[in-house]
Amino acid sequence: MLVAATYVCGVHVANAQNSVPVHAASSTPTTVASKPQSKPPIHTAAVASRKQHDSGAAGSVPANTAASVTGKPYYIEFRSRSAQSYGHTFSIYGKLSGNRIVSKTVAGLHPATESPVPWMIGHVVLVPSETGASDGDTEDEYVTARFRVVMNEAEYKKVVGYIRALQAKSPVWHAVLYNCNAFVGDIAKFMGMETPASTMLMPEDYITSLRDLNINRSSANFIGTPVKVESAQALRAAAFRQKAANARRAGPSAASVANSAQ
Repeated sequence: MLVAATYVCGVHVANAQNSVPVHAASSTPTTVASKPQSKPPIHTAAVASRKQHDSGAAGSVPANTAASVTGKPYYIEFRSRSAQSYGHTFSIYGKLSGNRIVSKTVAGLHPATESPVPWMIGHVVLVPSETGASDGDTEDEYVTARFRVVMNEAEYKKVVGYIRALQAKSPVWHAVLYNCNAFVGDIAKFMGMETPASTMLMPEDYITSLRDLNINRSSANFIGTPVKVESAQALRAAAFRQKAANARRAGPSAASVANSAQ
């Protein structure tokens, strides 16, 4: 298998111990045979180790919090998540109700199909891509970093139009030449953001750097308003609490499985 620790969007078994814990009832295999972007295996101790990274760099306190911005009920959020390796970078966008996400559409670049073969080949040659959600993108318990920008309706339509055009002209993936970081970075650049110097960063590092470079940024060319939201750690904890509550309502056996995953 062709694997390099600095590549993104795929399987790297040596990094599996860094994965964020997931629900024990997950049906996704924890072997290399599943899709590279698939949800990671259970490693409970990893949550505490991410606490400092989640909080952001010193001196990066934003001028705006999500609750302080009015008249901008739409958002885009740049995210990284854990996988059965070094993770994946993607974006979600949609409508807000206050600070709460009420709709979510995923846009991100990853090798096509559920097979790990395109991912492995994609470290050598270009392979067909998909630009929607991959396994785990819609589940908050896998998020390792996040950065949100809120928008008014006109700004939102402009950004969504660009994303759809980018998806239409992104038929291939390559671990080095054009990966998930590069795809998200193109969206950020369109919005007037400064992006990390390298697309070869680990996904969590890429999104953390993107956030720190832009959280206080304000210019005539910047689309939207960057806002501070709760950390990825807090988001994961809330997702686990909700899952446990749902399991308790479902019955004793389901609750037992949910509790064992925490």
